[in-house]
Amino acid sequence: MRQIPKLPSPFLPSAVRRTTLLLILALLAAAPAAAQGWIDPLPSPPRDWGVVKLRTDVRVEVTSRVAEVEVEEWFENRGGGLGEGDYLYPLPGEAVFSNFSLYQGDLELRGETMDAERARGIYEEIVRRQKDPALIELVGHGLVRARIFPIEPGQRRKITLRYTQVLERAGDALQFRYAAGGATGTGPRPHPEIPQPQPLPRGGERTTPERRPAPDAVPLAFTLSAEAAGLGRPFSPTHELDVERRDGRLRVRPAADLRGDFTAFLPLERDLVGVTLAAHRPTGGEDGYFLLTLSPGDAAAGTTPRDVTAVVDVSGSMAGEKMAQTRQALHQLLGSLQAEDRFRLVAFSNGVRTSGETWSRATAAELAAARRWIDGLVAEGGTNIAGALAEAFRLPSPEERLPLVVFLTDGLPTVGQTEPERIAAAAEGERGRARVFAFGVGYDVNTYLLDRLSAAGRGSTAYVQPGEDVETALGTLAAKITHPVLTDLEIADAPVRLVDVQPGRLPDLFAGEELVLFGRYQGAGGGTLRLTGRRAGRVERFQVHAEFPSHTQANDFIPRLWAARKLGELDRAVRLNGADPELVEEIRRTALRYGLLSEYTSYLVQEPAMQEQALRTGDAVAVTGGGLRRQAPAAAPPAPSRATGAVAVQGAESARQRREVRSAAELDAAEEKAQDSAAGGATRTVAGRTFALDGGVWVEAGPRRDATEAVAIRLYGDAYFALLRALPELEPVLAALSPVELRGAEIALRFGGEGAERLSAERLAQLTAAFRGR
Repeated sequence: MRQIPKLPSPFLPSAVRRTTLLLILALLAAAPAAAQGWIDPLPSPPRDWGVVKLRTDVRVEVTSRVAEVEVEEWFENRGGGLGEGDYLYPLPGEAVFSNFSLYQGDLELRGETMDAERARGIYEEIVRRQKDPALIELVGHGLVRARIFPIEPGQRRKITLRYTQVLERAGDALQFRYAAGGATGTGPRPHPEIPQPQPLPRGGERTTPERRPAPDAVPLAFTLSAEAAGLGRPFSPTHELDVERRDGRLRVRPAADLRGDFTAFLPLERDLVGVTLAAHRPTGGEDGYFLLTLSPGDAAAGTTPRDVTAVVDVSGSMAGEKMAQTRQALHQLLGSLQAEDRFRLVAFSNGVRTSGETWSRATAAELAAARRWIDGLVAEGGTNIAGALAEAFRLPSPEERLPLVVFLTDGLPTVGQTEPERIAAAAEGERGRARVFAFGVGYDVNTYLLDRLSAAGRGSTAYVQPGEDVETALGTLAAKITHPVLTDLEIADAPVRLVDVQPGRLPDLFAGEELVLFGRYQGAGGGTLRLTGRRAGRVERFQVHAEFPSHTQANDFIPRLWAARKLGELDRAVRLNGADPELVEEIRRTALRYGLLSEYTSYLVQEPAMQEQALRTGDAVAVTGGGLRRQAPAAAPPAPSRATGAVAVQGAESARQRREVRSAAELDAAEEKAQDSAAGGATRTVAGRTFALDGGVWVEAGPRRDATEAVAIRLYGDAYFALLRALPELEPVLAALSPVELRGAEIALRFGGEGAERLSAERLAQLTAAFRGR
């Protein structure tokens, strides 16, 4: 997020104001996008320095465990002087590189590669020199550096970088990492002391004082290819992928713009399940983080047979388009049944009726009869949820089968038992081994009831909001749960102690989709990771060699994804069990530590009286598109006003998305959707923290404590970078806002033009502990 320079004072002479304003506009327009490689000017660059990047092409060829990477980047000198400087290119911090070569056109450049520790000083020096924190997201990466040949004004030049990267083994997968940079879409900005250039026409003679701005987005093409034989479907925990298999080749491309660090796993084919494990462990002695992915092999022929029960609401409120979509969704569900599956259909309004008294086989005749039954459904009457659930769980399933219940409703219980707590308790007592997948359609549903149904049964609840398609939501689930590969999964043994695994109860594994787990680990070392599961009534065991390092900066996307899962689970716990103060504090602490949104961490400083009231009552004050809303802690179970309506549904759906988040791209999309945009420019939300402009300083909003110490830190000094290393959660804020004051548990840190330049190791440890509250 770019900070807009202060406009020139109207009391300056007009010529000075005009010149200053032109310089400001040039600085804003000249910022090159997409960090990738860039050319950094020499210490004494010409006043009309103007080298900009035009585009980047990246091609990766994987053979065995080796990736050959070729990067081509095009630059143009739009200034009036020679473009002389260093070509800099970020590299994944802990990857192993060889066969390095670098060319400018046909001329080979003499360059060097540096590991993350050596590169750190260069990144920090550029941040200091340019007074711009855009590069702090690359601190921790390696670096390629080479002095380029001068680029004449008006000339274009291509720089080609080739290197070989040895891929790390991550369990039953190969891991490829690439430092795309530019997580915010911008790279390093021009030197603030260098006036920006005016364009040169192709003839080389300057004819106009106006500068042609650099493009806001530099095109980046990225393709990874490999022999398809022996590889499963690639997946990425950082970006969505487009994967293509053709002519014996596997081609992988990002589905959207490639920004930030890119990680892809290439699973090795396994008969039943492949296991991928990646770890991250920062310094400071805290527990490590891990990502564990189970990738089903070609196991469709040996999957567990299912007993599928579809329970649908046909009350009067379902009339019209919702009923038509529900019929089509049920037809899709029937189409997903396999020959060995059994099924039942249950419809409820005032009463409950079924397609048959017992299980039906997925034969042509019985499926045809079920389709006629579906076509005859009519929406009318009330909503007997209790009776429908009792019928859904009435018939038992033998151990060798997997019972699945798909439950869909658009309303509150109005017939029979109507108390959500009693309905949920009865269902839990009758559920047995059944997995429950619930769908709430619209805003007039009880989120407490639906979430509790799925939480107890290793399933999930999805909310189909107004304007969304019931058929699409149910069809997606039907496709996902077609082939159960393993059920009742457990981690049987590990070389270290695994803690706080999210989700706590492992879901079932279905063919065609990876099961992704996040967690923490204590201790360090390598050894055998063992897992067990059931398939068609028998126990299956599988294992993989796993390494849990004592320290690694690799895979730094894992902590935030783990935290998102944890927050989603904590949020559901609040909704189901009430806002216990310790639970709320854990939500707040986790959200702030990992830069995630939470209704308990967003306050506006403009309303101190409302904050004080919130603190007295325990309410949370959140920023919304329409201003402020007060949110009282949930009861256990919550009052209907807290469990129903648009706010409840949107909150429950947001929590579900966090519980099931699989990649940084998914998390970013969910956070963007959930983030409330405050009106006006005086308030910003960055990394889950809300800031308000106060006297030229972005001050984190929140309850003020008179006893809270405010520690001043000078921007871009040694203390600034030392705190960035110790508190990496501050990086996105410091990259976006300046000067800024952040509130920790026991102290506030103010980063600005004055303050400490250096910190002793003891003082750094004190500030870190006080900021985090431990």
